[in-house]
Amino acid sequence: MPERSGRTPRVAVAGNPNAGKTSIFNKLTGTVGAVANYPGVTVETRSGRAERDGRDFEVVDLPGTYSLTAYSGEELVARNFIIEERPEVVIDVVDASNLERNLYLTVQLMEMRAPLVIALNMVDLARARGIEVDAPRLSRLLGVPVVPTVGNRGEGVEELLSACARVAEEPPQASRVTYGHMVEGEVTRLALLCGAEEGLARRYAPRWLAVKLLEGDPDVLRRVRQLSDASEQLEKAAAESAGRIELHSGEDPATIIAERRYG
Repeated sequence: MPERSGRTPRVAVAGNPNAGKTSIFNKLTGTVGAVANYPGVTVETRSGRAERDGRDFEVVDLPGTYSLTAYSGEELVARNFIIEERPEVVIDVVDASNLERNLYLTVQLMEMRAPLVIALNMVDLARARGIEVDAPRLSRLLGVPVVPTVGNRGEGVEELLSACARVAEEPPQASRVTYGHMVEGEVTRLALLCGAEEGLARRYAPRWLAVKLLEGDPDVLRRVRQLSDASEQLEKAAAESAGRIELHSGEDPATIIAERRYG
């Protein structure tokens, strides 16, 4: 997602609760930042400023969340900020000692085609537990920069800002998340239909929309109804696709998609 002229590049900081996200935000900005309620909900976001090599960034600390399924206010705020505000960079703070749980959110950010940088945080605690994460290999697997950090001591924060500057200039192409042959066929079919709807395709990645429709995501369904004159046809197509998946696999699409994300 290229940097927009006339606007200070915006960096959103996302991550699981207790992954050290707020420590990273504080070290990036040097302050606890300004607090604001997100419109329509009582969930707070914080913002501050960061500078690297003479370049300014606006940094927004999103609510901590384990996923972006939008079933809670925190999930909805985090997801909507990334979708609607389109930050030039999203820092995903992950706990190096608990990668499997933390990478579920990472995969969902990859599905959204967010311009990602991974802060591999608390590497000191991971090492103390006998866990050594190969950051360069993780970066190759995910297709995005991975920067080891110790947020509460500020270690790796300068390198993290440098990675943000690079991503703001040239967003990486994150590895594609796939869901198995049967689901992939239905996702591709729905993505073509979503892509043909100009009002939707202008704002959202068609493949992401297709996955959300298969999951029956209520917030995405609401958006489709608001923005598309063909919402009834899209919902019908999604229901038919879901039916074919369930008939073939014996499981509903949301369960299969969640399992593939963990995979």
